Amino acid sequence: MTPRLAHVTSVRPRRVAVLSVHTSPLEQPGTGDAGGMNVYVVETSTRLAQLGVEVEIFTRATRSDLPPVVEMAPGVTVRHLTAGPFEGLSKEDLPAQLCALSSGVLRAEATHDAGWYDAVHSHYWLSGQVGWLASERWGVPLVHTAHTLAKVKNLALAEGDAPEPLRRVVGEQQVVEASDRLVANTAQEAGQLVDLYDADPGRVVTVAPGVDLEHFRPGEASGARTRLGVPPDAVLLLFVGRIQPLKAPDVLLHAAARMLQQDAALPPPASGRTLRDRLVVAVVGGPSGTGLLEPTALHDLAHRLGIADVVRFETPAGSGQGGRDRVRDWYAAADVVAVPSHNESFGLVALEAQACGTPVVATDVGGLRTTVRDGVSGLLVPGHGAEAWASALTRAVAERSRLSPGAVAHAAGFSWARTADGLLRTYRDALADRTAAPLAVAR
Repeated sequence: MTPRLAHVTSVRPRRVAVLSVHTSPLEQPGTGDAGGMNVYVVETSTRLAQLGVEVEIFTRATRSDLPPVVEMAPGVTVRHLTAGPFEGLSKEDLPAQLCALSSGVLRAEATHDAGWYDAVHSHYWLSGQVGWLASERWGVPLVHTAHTLAKVKNLALAEGDAPEPLRRVVGEQQVVEASDRLVANTAQEAGQLVDLYDADPGRVVTVAPGVDLEHFRPGEASGARTRLGVPPDAVLLLFVGRIQPLKAPDVLLHAAARMLQQDAALPPPASGRTLRDRLVVAVVGGPSGTGLLEPTALHDLAHRLGIADVVRFETPAGSGQGGRDRVRDWYAAADVVAVPSHNESFGLVALEAQACGTPVVATDVGGLRTTVRDGVSGLLVPGHGAEAWASALTRAVAERSRLSPGAVAHAAGFSWARTADGLLRTYRDALADRTAAPLAVAR
């Protein structure tokens, strides 16, 4: 191989290679490995394309019938890479496929003239490993968004959950050191990159994720409840997300059981309909991560707590607009949305729910301190005790009419257009650094 100078381009990027190798933006969030990161990649890529930046997203093919290239939106394409068996390969197995994934990315670029991509934006540490190689090979900046950090997760593990392995910790450290820019969702995450990974503060930028304010907006609760088959007078507590220990949906079930115990100790209401007659606890999502080891654990817990009659489980229906509309109905129908995670770098579910006018009760951790404005758009709960959560949920239901306007107003401060603008500035700054000081890289 002969060395060449880094590709010199205009400061404004024309094309960006976005790497999301372990989960496809075409998958429905809420099951498997699909979650907030998938939403982030879809929304930012779409809006970057609207700003005139062509985006190509690289992800691993999980079915043999997937076309090599799919147009996701005008100016946005998804490239499916073959790496390992199509099915039955978990995220934990993917480090063994990094070579194959890297080869697929490099082969795609090799079909074009040199300098086809102006920047690489990798999402999650596995993509960062592939992006590190592509960035050096092409002589372009590597922008990386971690979404979650192993060291942070290991500091706040759910009971019985497995810690993130050393290979991930080491891999994340390598990506931090290789990246031209590190995009953090919140100032707290930026601080964690600096404090826990010794990141250069000058290369860390904070760009908050957003919410689709046109889609997630206040709606008529009665119509949503009719479509979902929820009684008009129900007290609806909602969890949306992947079912795994990190997301802690069990906390909601324990809290609901405590609420029923407390209500049973009170005199019967004049209407004769007790909380048990009206309570609906909806869990919308599918097993993911370590939750796949015990896929029926949450159902079993509902039975052990004696609340199986009030708990409703639903897997997100399909992908695309139909699935998004269904989730929006759940948000609109709910009295309150619970986000009891042990850690969240941001918490898109909380933001989507608030945009629909539904207050959120969330754990007082991580990015949820930014996503939820305590006492205004929802409530933050220290820890995961059933008593504290039952009290917060009861209060949020009682104060829904007061919290709802605050939820809408708070969510309005976040938008994907603003996020895309922040990313575009980040790409420009990284490109400006590269063009100001060209680097010799292997070709």
